[in-house]
Amino acid sequence: MSMLNQLIEWDQQALVYLNTHLSAAWADLAMITISGTFIWIPFYAVLLYFLIKKFRYDTIWIVGCVAITIALCDQLASGVTKPLTERLRPCHEPSVLPLLRMVTDCGGTYGFFSSHASNTFGLACFMWLIFGKVKPWGWLFAWAAIVSYSRIYLGKHYPLDILVGALCGVLIAYLMATLCQVLMKRYPIKSNSIG
Repeated sequence: MSMLNQLIEWDQQALVYLNTHLSAAWADLAMITISGTFIWIPFYAVLLYFLIKKFRYDTIWIVGCVAITIALCDQLASGVTKPLTERLRPCHEPSVLPLLRMVTDCGGTYGFFSSHASNTFGLACFMWLIFGKVKPWGWLFAWAAIVSYSRIYLGKHYPLDILVGALCGVLIAYLMATLCQVLMKRYPIKSNSIG
């Protein structure tokens, strides 16, 4: 057995264990909700509030760079890697699906790598770097991990999909946060430059 095949087998075994042994009916609705998009709008509004409070008008640079970060994370996952690798989501894999505990629909055909993991870890790392790596903002990584884990719980991604997505998100965030800090330093936005 090749190393790649062995890795895929371990990935499948880890998914089946996490999806079936570390799940419970009482947590199903919570995981479906956590995995959703619109539930996090108030959370993003709070982040925006703290950005404006700390950075004032330079928040425009930050919001622009966050938008680019998320777009890059999402498109690298969904627009490039998923079609290129064509790795089926576990809930579309005939040999794995019967072993899973499914609580919702499957979603798109391909799953490598996770857009949820890439986007959330990208946002978490970007904010952590922008806010100066202060300890209170480290909880953003816990948020990203919970959102990402919900994808395993729901049978939509393998653990390796999540790990690679998280790594890509962090790398893109690091590059974009560095660019954002350079832009804010070289081209600070003053109140009189708006309007």
